[in-house]
Amino acid sequence: MADAKVIPFGEEPRSKRRPKRAGRARTERAALAPVPAQREDDGPLPGTRPGRGPVGGAAGADEAAKDGGKDGGEAAAAGERRGADGWERKVAHGLNFLRRRITGEYEVDDFGYDQELTDQLIMSVLRPFKEKYFRVEVKGIENIPEKGSALIVANHSGTLPVDGLMLQVAVHDHHPAGRNVRMLAADLVFVLPLINELSRKLGHTLACAEDAQMLLERGELVGVMPEGFKGIGKPFSERYKLQRFGRGGFVQTALRAGAPIVPCSIVGAEEIYPMLGNSRTVARLLGIPYFPVTPTFPWLGPLGLVPLPTKWTIQFGEPIPTDGYSPEAADDPMLMFNLTDQVRETIQHTLYKLLVQRRSVFF
Repeated sequence: MADAKVIPFGEEPRSKRRPKRAGRARTERAALAPVPAQREDDGPLPGTRPGRGPVGGAAGADEAAKDGGKDGGEAAAAGERRGADGWERKVAHGLNFLRRRITGEYEVDDFGYDQELTDQLIMSVLRPFKEKYFRVEVKGIENIPEKGSALIVANHSGTLPVDGLMLQVAVHDHHPAGRNVRMLAADLVFVLPLINELSRKLGHTLACAEDAQMLLERGELVGVMPEGFKGIGKPFSERYKLQRFGRGGFVQTALRAGAPIVPCSIVGAEEIYPMLGNSRTVARLLGIPYFPVTPTFPWLGPLGLVPLPTKWTIQFGEPIPTDGYSPEAADDPMLMFNLTDQVRETIQHTLYKLLVQRRSVFF
């Protein structure tokens, strides 16, 4: 029996150790090999990262994992700090706002307009309806002046005056100067509890020539819907057909103040409460101009007051200047009639144009 060779425990045979030694030698030679020269305008060499040298092997993987973990951890920590700082600022701002409301450290003008409450709270409540529910598309906002007075004249519809609120939010959010429209409202608005207070806080005022002229002379942006209850309470069969614009009192006010008139056309409001009928008997008992009957109201009770989610478009036309007329022009009935008719025809033509472009009532 041939003598057996004794191999110490833990030591491999020489035949098995040679390839391992050779592989280790090749690795050592590759590590000691110089990196090829590279010009500044060359891209990174294969197998390298800019400023990092060769990539690969356990050391490169460890370095990459270390760098990636470090960068990711720092980015996550920075994001958490920014989020915490943002929430802290919001909470501090909200508490400061509540403190001023409780202590009365806020200002309102002589019409009752509360700018801070409007910007911080009321607009925040109305904005989701404009952006998410009605998805209002605003066109021609550049036709509203950056500063100074202007009279926005719009069509009125929808059974309830939601269009006036959406007009106000649209100008506030889309105008570069974030201007607020001082809407002229009917006297019925100012006899309703809670509605009266909110309207005043929003900057609304009574639709009379004296208040409108005073606001325009102050350089305010004033909004008026001359159709009044005739427009908002018209039946669904007459949708987008403008009613009479009264006797042109808004033109007279603009002429006296020298303020430009900006025509405004609103599409989408007609369908939020399709008015199929009007119960005049109930309206007389309640002392209101009309009592609407829609597909959902009064049949569904309070649920019938939820408007349909129609798609809206609000377009502002080119302003009609009035500063070129003499002060006596405000008393010229023919001039007032012509300007009133011009504004009305501009709005009606734009309504027809927008209706042709509209793909669907809801999309």
